[in-house]
Amino acid sequence: MIFSSALLENAVNEFAKLPGIGKKTALRLVLHLIRQDAAEVSHFSEVIATMRSEIKFCSRCHNISDTLICNICSNRARKQDTLCVVENIRDVIAVESTQQFNGLYHVLGGIISPLDGVGPEQLNIESLVNRISQENITEIIFALNANIQGDTTIYYIGKKIKHLPVKVTTIARGIAFGGELEYADEMTLARSIANRIPVDNYISTGS
Repeated sequence: MIFSSALLENAVNEFAKLPGIGKKTALRLVLHLIRQDAAEVSHFSEVIATMRSEIKFCSRCHNISDTLICNICSNRARKQDTLCVVENIRDVIAVESTQQFNGLYHVLGGIISPLDGVGPEQLNIESLVNRISQENITEIIFALNANIQGDTTIYYIGKKIKHLPVKVTTIARGIAFGGELEYADEMTLARSIANRIPVDNYISTGS
C-alpha cells in the first residue's frame, strides 16, 4: 500500500495495530476521520486518551471500572454470596447481556495455559480464594471457555478451594467444547447459566 502522505501512513499503521483491523480497514477509518470536523476528531482523541489514563480495575473483582470498586460490586441489590468466575472482561459483558445472573464476578485475567507461558501465579486466583473465605461466598459458578485450558483452570481452582464450604458449579455444556464465551449467543449462554452443573460432574463426564 503506497501513501502520498507520511502523516496518513503513520495514522494507518497505528490503527492497524488494533486487533482485527487490517490495513484496508485502518485506511477506511483514517479517511473517515479526515472527513470529520476537526473538533469532532479532537473530542474523539480526548475520549480515548482520558479512558486510557483514568480507567481503573476494580480492587474487588478485577473488572474494568471508573472507581476503586466497580458498579457491579457496589450494587447491594445483587447477590453478594454468589460469584461468577470468568476469564476476562469481555466475558463479564457477555454474561451481563443475558440478564440471567444477579450475583458478583471475579475476573481471572486469563486461563492456565502452559504452552502460552501462563501459569496460576499470573492469574487472579489467590484473590479469588481470599474472597471465597472472607466474603461468605456460598456458590461460585465457573463461566470459562469450554476447552482444555478452561478445564485445567477449573480443576486447579477446584483443588485450591476444596477445603472451603462453597458450592462449586460450572455453566452447562450449551457452549460447544472449544467455543468461546464471548461469541455465544445470549440465549445459549443464558440457558447454560440457568442449567449450571456441579463441577465434579463436569470434570468426570466430559471434558
